[in-house]
Amino acid sequence: MSTDAEDPAGQSIVYVVDDDESMRTAVDMLLRSVGLRVEAFASAAEFLAFDKPDVPSCLILDVRLKGQSGLAVQEQIAAADLHLPVIFMTAYGDIAMSVKAMKAGAMDFLAKPFREQDMLDAVTAALARDEQWRSEHRSLADLRRRYATLSAREREVMAFVASGLMNKQIAAELNLSEITVKIHRGQAMKKMESRSLADFVRKAEALGINQPGEAAAVAKVRNS
Repeated sequence: MSTDAEDPAGQSIVYVVDDDESMRTAVDMLLRSVGLRVEAFASAAEFLAFDKPDVPSCLILDVRLKGQSGLAVQEQIAAADLHLPVIFMTAYGDIAMSVKAMKAGAMDFLAKPFREQDMLDAVTAALARDEQWRSEHRSLADLRRRYATLSAREREVMAFVASGLMNKQIAAELNLSEITVKIHRGQAMKKMESRSLADFVRKAEALGINQPGEAAAVAKVRNS
């Protein structure tokens, strides 16, 4: 395994798993030559046991490893719910293997010997995808945190608003006065940090609470 203690905290990491030392070293040197942080491993077991920082990352994985195939490692990564774009490389790849890897979510499949620029392009794309996923994941986690602060009634109102109902219609559904609905909606928007109704609805949709039928069911159970 290679490490770089001088890399600043938070820097993206490219993991490399290949039991061929010469290839592992060559990929390591290539990536470091363009300023990337690299963690290289001779086995999948070493990689899986490594404490991975919460930073944009990707994995360059050899298809044929001693004692275990790269495709099996890809399955283990998915089973562990470890979000990590995978770039496969192999000297023995075939069409069927490539298709299986791509269907399982691989970003790219490079045959050895590969062009250095092809590898760099693949890594750049993989890191960009992981950064985007992490950004979206953080945003959704923040939305869920805010949504958890809403009262049960505020959640009902939010669901009805997302379904397209006006205050008067929501009031009728919940047997409330229109002014009470406005108060609940205002409180919910404040807690969700929404300055506009459109933003409020977008956040509800992102949370998956934009189904009118589900909102009505919640209200009926509450009022029964």
